[in-house]
Amino acid sequence: MHYQTLDQLQRFKAQLLNTVKIGSGMQLAHWSNNQDQVHVCSDHHTLSLYVRGGYDTYRKTNTGWENGGAPDHFCLMPQHTESTWDIRGDLSFVHLYYTQQHLEQVVTQIWDKEPRHIHLTEQNFVLDEKITSLYRHFITNNDWQQGENLLEMSTAATLLLTHIIKQYSNTSWHVPQLKGGLSTTQRQFIIEWIHHHLDTTLTISELAQTIGISEYHFAHLFTISMGIPPHQYVMQQRLTQAHADILMNHQTLTDIAFKYGFSSSSHFSYRFKKFFGYSPSSLRQSKANTA
Repeated sequence: MHYQTLDQLQRFKAQLLNTVKIGSGMQLAHWSNNQDQVHVCSDHHTLSLYVRGGYDTYRKTNTGWENGGAPDHFCLMPQHTESTWDIRGDLSFVHLYYTQQHLEQVVTQIWDKEPRHIHLTEQNFVLDEKITSLYRHFITNNDWQQGENLLEMSTAATLLLTHIIKQYSNTSWHVPQLKGGLSTTQRQFIIEWIHHHLDTTLTISELAQTIGISEYHFAHLFTISMGIPPHQYVMQQRLTQAHADILMNHQTLTDIAFKYGFSSSSHFSYRFKKFFGYSPSSLRQSKANTA
């Protein structure tokens, strides 16, 4: 899937700072802009969160120019919505791009309802604590180019779409309350599957597909069963296995980092120290001193 907004914005002064595909065809893009007039209209949906600035941003509406941008405020532009902007100051923002098919898939999986007539309602400069929390905690605070962060970001995208459908569409559905957890068979299977795929880049859709349930249900049932979300469990397993390898073999720290799915040795060292309280190199040195 190629998203039209990526091309359209670059015809103006907008600078694409970063972008990443996060599974199931959805994509994130981090932009900055300043002193610009922008007009876009695309065949996909866009959820935009202001990260920095936005106070001097105006959007043209049927009743005139509307202002209200600020950090953590969001705009929702449904597909085929024309957006005209007057940007009079510096700002940065993060876009989540997704299609009508993504929405319909979520509706079918979570609510088991006919998805053909679902429509999103346009939103301008809204503050929503749920959206802000998901963006800030799981998306804007992660290094997008580190593959080990992809599971966390893809999970956040699924939760964002679920929240958007619930709060900003023509539906009035409540998200089903899930009780219990994964079955014993499902739990054992997914634990073994994760163990054998720690070296790969994982997304929430891949994990859910292994046991044949929706991404939303998987994330919630897994958390109930294991006590922590999937992305935390996978990271803990990567770090725990790496810790054992440092003590038991003579592989380089870089090789161990790649073995457990880390994109770089520096990021592996950062995650390792944050989790254990000491660095991989200090662990190896202490091992050498006691040998």
